[in-house]
Amino acid sequence: MSAIGVRSGKLCNFAAAMESILNRLSDLLVYDAASPMLFNSGLFLVLFLLFLLVYQAVQGHRRIKMLLVIAFSLYFYYKSSQWCVAILCGVCLSDYLLGLWLGRASAPWLRHGIVALNVVLNVGMLVYFKYANLLLDAFTSIRGSTFDPLDVILPAGISFFTFRSISYMVDIYRGQLSPCRSLLDYTFYLTFFPPLLAGPVVRAKDMLPQVEANVKATPQMMSEGLFLIMTGLLKKVVIADYISGNFVDRIFDNPMLYSGFENLIGCIGFTIQLYCDFSGYSDMAIGLALLLGYRFKENFAAPFKSQSPTEFWRRWHISLSTWLRDYVYIPLGGNRRGRARAYANQFATMVIGGLWHGASWMYIIWGAYHGLLLVLHKAIKRVWKLPEQLIGRPEVKLANITITFLLIVVGFTIFRAPSLETVGQIATQIFTNFHLDVASQFVENYLMIVLAGVAAYIAHITPRTWTTGATQAYVAMPVLWQALLLATILFIVVQTRQSELVPFIYLQY
Repeated sequence: MSAIGVRSGKLCNFAAAMESILNRLSDLLVYDAASPMLFNSGLFLVLFLLFLLVYQAVQGHRRIKMLLVIAFSLYFYYKSSQWCVAILCGVCLSDYLLGLWLGRASAPWLRHGIVALNVVLNVGMLVYFKYANLLLDAFTSIRGSTFDPLDVILPAGISFFTFRSISYMVDIYRGQLSPCRSLLDYTFYLTFFPPLLAGPVVRAKDMLPQVEANVKATPQMMSEGLFLIMTGLLKKVVIADYISGNFVDRIFDNPMLYSGFENLIGCIGFTIQLYCDFSGYSDMAIGLALLLGYRFKENFAAPFKSQSPTEFWRRWHISLSTWLRDYVYIPLGGNRRGRARAYANQFATMVIGGLWHGASWMYIIWGAYHGLLLVLHKAIKRVWKLPEQLIGRPEVKLANITITFLLIVVGFTIFRAPSLETVGQIATQIFTNFHLDVASQFVENYLMIVLAGVAAYIAHITPRTWTTGATQAYVAMPVLWQALLLATILFIVVQTRQSELVPFIYLQY
């Protein structure tokens, strides 16, 4: 073979290899419903590192920096919901224009009307995309006819960005916030990718001042952000995904195959899984924002330390619970119209909170359950006071924490179960087929599950000073040691992750 033929063959092979690489790259970068881009995916890690390098280079140029973040955020959302990115852009424009209009309006009826229009638009989207099939199914059932579900795509994170949109308009109406004068600033706020898909529910009055101030990430903020990202990955991949795939899902798929003891551990396991999954996402979202120079408020404050259902909702998903308080409970009348009305408002708020989670009667029942717990707690607290000598005693505190935790476990069992029938099966097994004698065998067969759950709970209940100290210790490390610890955590995450990428639970909301 001639030298020319050899070179020609090599060129053809090279061209074919390059074509294959480009095709593969193209497949990775376009929307794939079976493989959305998530914080715990390798693709996100690579793209975010490239984005961060460019971001650091343009931090001094405000407009360029903002356009870069908006472009990355919209691409991130495109990789999660494809064409639904147009809906997000439409909400940005609508909010911006309505906000300016509201800021100029003086007539009370007009101001009411503008806010109402914003609420109708956002709630209308939620009703169509999330609840259309549920409502139509209920309507056709009443009529005694059959229903073919509509083929409706649920935009990822729609519950979160519509809530942020509503709070923006209401805060302007209440005089707590001035309308955003820059479309670029508002688009940056609403599309900002860390909290975009699953929260926290970041309010405009907390973030827009940071946007307008053109904040920059300090070395300390970046170290704090990396620490939160590491803890979030450990919670999500090493604990939540492992517990779910290797035990919890099996229990809820067929509870009658397992003893009551195993069912109880499965319910407790899901409670720990949900906490690690969702708080892990919040940690990563807050950590990513810190890397870019933006601070979000804490979203979880050791909720399993709660001594009452009321305290639990002050510690769990704080951004949502405070949103429901400020924009649902208070507008309904709060506690201003008598005790009975306050109880009714509390109950209604929790039912709405349950419905917010998705188009399922189980979520509504879960919300009603928590509404009932809150009302009963307040009513009992009013008529029965703990004796003075018992207040603050360790055994009383432990009893309160245990009872509250078990009540929360019951609630999350309703939350996870596909139907009341499944809840009934779990309850039947627990109360009629408990078999504590299988505990030793369970520990032997599911040792890693037990260790993961216990480790998660112990880490959760450690004093805040310990977690603060751990963060400060990481921040104080030399950069090389920070990088080595980060690499170690990433190695552990890669080694323990499931064969299939497990989405975050709250991405469906």
